[in-house]
Amino acid sequence: MQIYENRGLIAIFAKMTRKERYAGVVSWFEANVPVAQSELVFADPYQLIVSVVLSAQCTDKRVNMVTPELFLRYPTPEKLGAAQVEDIFELIHSVSYPNSKAGHLKALGQKLCSDFGGQVPSSVEELMTLPGVGRKTANVVASIVYDEPVIAVDTHVFRVSHRLGLSRGKTPYDVEKDLEKNIQAGHRATAHHWLILHGRYTCTARSPKCSTCGLTPWCAFYARNAKG
Repeated sequence: MQIYENRGLIAIFAKMTRKERYAGVVSWFEANVPVAQSELVFADPYQLIVSVVLSAQCTDKRVNMVTPELFLRYPTPEKLGAAQVEDIFELIHSVSYPNSKAGHLKALGQKLCSDFGGQVPSSVEELMTLPGVGRKTANVVASIVYDEPVIAVDTHVFRVSHRLGLSRGKTPYDVEKDLEKNIQAGHRATAHHWLILHGRYTCTARSPKCSTCGLTPWCAFYARNAKG
């Protein structure tokens, strides 16, 4: 029974066009997850970019535990840039890679002041000139704060995109381009959160919860692994 069911799902999936797959996935998210947003707690662009820098290879929950005191002590880029790295480290020591992140945050505050008048820039290219800010972080800030039609690809988005069959890209940038090519601009900012939250809570790395996932009709991973 399992063999026949697998063959049937694989056959259906093989006939499905990429356009149909994307349409199905987006429609399901629209109907079932109409509101999707970052789980980071922030009040302004400065707090967001600091939080996203801290979130690299670290959970949002942990970041949210350290940022209240950090922002109380350093409420502006000017104060962050003037801080001692050792003092920043003491406030963020429980996140991953606190040594490097403490240095990045001080340099980030300094560059925001020296190059951007203390404001967080809006373009991905300018954001990527900031210390500790790679393409993923830049896309997150640009999409959330400035509503830019870009999709940030982290490990969750990368994994879910491959499992669903939305992309075969070998790098995060390749996956980003596939997603942006096939998802309408108006949906992209939300799509990032759809995919990241789905990967965080349903399509997990080690034990994906396929039995409770509503995306199985469009999922390549499920088609290959479904049990009868």
